[in-house]
Amino acid sequence: MADVATLDLNLLRVFDAVARERHVTRAAQRLNLSQPAVSNALARLRAALNDELFLRRPGGVEPTELALALAAPVAEVLDRLRDTLAVHAPFDPATSDRVFPIALSEYAEAVLAPMLLERMVREAPGCLLAIRHADRTNWQSLLERGEAELAIGVLPEPPAIYTRVRLLPEGFMTLMRRGHPLASGVLDEDRLITFPHLLHSPNGSRDGALDVALATRGKRRRLGAVVAHLSAVPDILARTDMVMTLSGRLALRLAEAHGLAVRESPVLIRHTRLSMIFHRRFESDSGHAWLRRLMLAVAREVPAVEAGDAPRGVDD
Repeated sequence: MADVATLDLNLLRVFDAVARERHVTRAAQRLNLSQPAVSNALARLRAALNDELFLRRPGGVEPTELALALAAPVAEVLDRLRDTLAVHAPFDPATSDRVFPIALSEYAEAVLAPMLLERMVREAPGCLLAIRHADRTNWQSLLERGEAELAIGVLPEPPAIYTRVRLLPEGFMTLMRRGHPLASGVLDEDRLITFPHLLHSPNGSRDGALDVALATRGKRRRLGAVVAHLSAVPDILARTDMVMTLSGRLALRLAEAHGLAVRESPVLIRHTRLSMIFHRRFESDSGHAWLRRLMLAVAREVPAVEAGDAPRGVDD
């Protein structure tokens, strides 16, 4: 086994990339190296550690027991080194080519990403925003594994090692097709629950904010369908008698874009609020701080939805 003092630490970057990708070619692309260069580095590391480290398998490579044992500590050391260097490196958005991996709920992406990217194109044209999905079930693991540097969604209170910044308060509205029986006339709780409801839930949950509010009144709604993606919502509502109660900002956008009817929800639902959560180690990272400030500025610019914002003549 090699002495750490004599080990070429550059080889650990190659090890980390292969351990994460489980594929030599993808690891080479991740490192911006040629595949022969990565293979040569692996050969040197195998000789130094006297272990195969990665065994060829169809579709990639499989780590040995030693490689599995080394993967987490090597990744942690490299992540900490990158974070430390990033904190002390000056950040100029106009010239930087930094990649910002972030995790957003589908709602947060729909509401914040367009304005955020519009600002980034102007202020940081060389930076890349890499967005992946986040929800209540996976946000913490994404941050812990370093797959995202911040997460935004309707998220629970995080552990003390994370900082939480509250963003948009949000009311609710009910969306439906034009010509729907509920698109005109008095809309109360009893009328609302006579029709099947569409629920958007990326993780497959069958409970939403409306269910909690109805339960306090001893009432429940009937679900017509649960969908994982918002992109399916407008066409489903247009083709069925299903209705959907969702965040007001998004309801108004979908109604305008797809010719749907939207009304204020007759059920008083406790407002939700988006949260931005990130690890405390990023607090003094100048690039990360710039992105957080930009995110807060964009959130403040998103128009609020107040009572009375739903169009009156929804079924013209």
